[in-house]
Amino acid sequence: MTVLAGGGPAEVAAVSDGPAPAPPTAWGRARSALPTWGLVVTKNLELRRRRGLMVAVVLLTFGLPAVILGIRLLFHAIDPASYGPAGSPGVFAGLCGPMAEFGFIIAATLGTAAGTTDLTEGVFRQLVTTGRSRLALYLARIPAGLAILLPLVALAFSVLCLVTCFAGIPQRNVVSLDGVSVPAHLSEGQLERWVEQHPGQVAAALRSGAVPLPTKGTTVSGEVDNLYGDYVTAEALSTDPAINEMVKIGLWIELEVGVGFLVGLGLGSLIGQRTVATIAMIALEIIVTPILANVAIPYFLDGQRLVVGIAMDQLRPAGLATALGEHVRGRVLLGGRGVLSIPPMPTWAMISVIAGWIVGWSAIGAWKMMRRDA
Repeated sequence: MTVLAGGGPAEVAAVSDGPAPAPPTAWGRARSALPTWGLVVTKNLELRRRRGLMVAVVLLTFGLPAVILGIRLLFHAIDPASYGPAGSPGVFAGLCGPMAEFGFIIAATLGTAAGTTDLTEGVFRQLVTTGRSRLALYLARIPAGLAILLPLVALAFSVLCLVTCFAGIPQRNVVSLDGVSVPAHLSEGQLERWVEQHPGQVAAALRSGAVPLPTKGTTVSGEVDNLYGDYVTAEALSTDPAINEMVKIGLWIELEVGVGFLVGLGLGSLIGQRTVATIAMIALEIIVTPILANVAIPYFLDGQRLVVGIAMDQLRPAGLATALGEHVRGRVLLGGRGVLSIPPMPTWAMISVIAGWIVGWSAIGAWKMMRRDA
């Protein structure tokens, strides 16, 4: 320390050669449970530096629809007579399904990597000794990973929507329902009013008349439930989804990806081993969920409904309920009908299952990180 002649205590402190004392709030910020912007950016950079993982993320989110649509555009440009337009309702629905499924898998893989990076690289002890809150270290991984996944999914889905709208088949304003022309893009309530106003055409659509024919002023909700399933199926196979339906589908795919990442992050943090957690998530998506969605196990139906994939399939928007021409009947829930072959759960239960998996696995992962030995 250098002291100037005649300098008082204030002057002595001002010319001190030592480092300035840390602000009184610096330690509080380091111990805060909320992650700082710098911590989030650091975690994002750690994930982006894993080049092999990033290549897989890009290929399975943006690369899959880009390659398929690019090939269809090229073939149609070379030989329009033999190859139809690149965009069509069937192609749109057929690509959205794999985008959601592969998106869930690659999001879970990225989540397990984010939950185990510090352990595999041997830097967890150093992070803890800096005084950073362990909860903040865990929470920083959520925006860091979602900042990679969600924009890629949004870009891929936007490309699919643009090709479907501008390089697709000419659109009609009616839907052919068993030979009867019905206006397109009707909601269930609008279809109900149309049914009341056109009882003769409804009889033709129902062919045998097995469903009681509604008349004006009567309640037709029970009949419309079944008829609307046929209507949505025919609409999805013959017309492009409306703009609001495309928005629903895009948000549903983003939710599917987000759930996959958060569950993978929590499971990876709990196990502490990326390979096992990744295999478990892949098995959940491509083995366990399809089986439980198609086979009703006696006395275990409520247990099947606790799987997040079952709830997400039930929430699937109506425009995707007929992917690849699959005919699915059922009541519309929150704009979707799903592809379940088991009785659907109540809407509140479906929302509770999805929210429970998000909050539950996030809490488990954070708890394990806070308890893990450094």
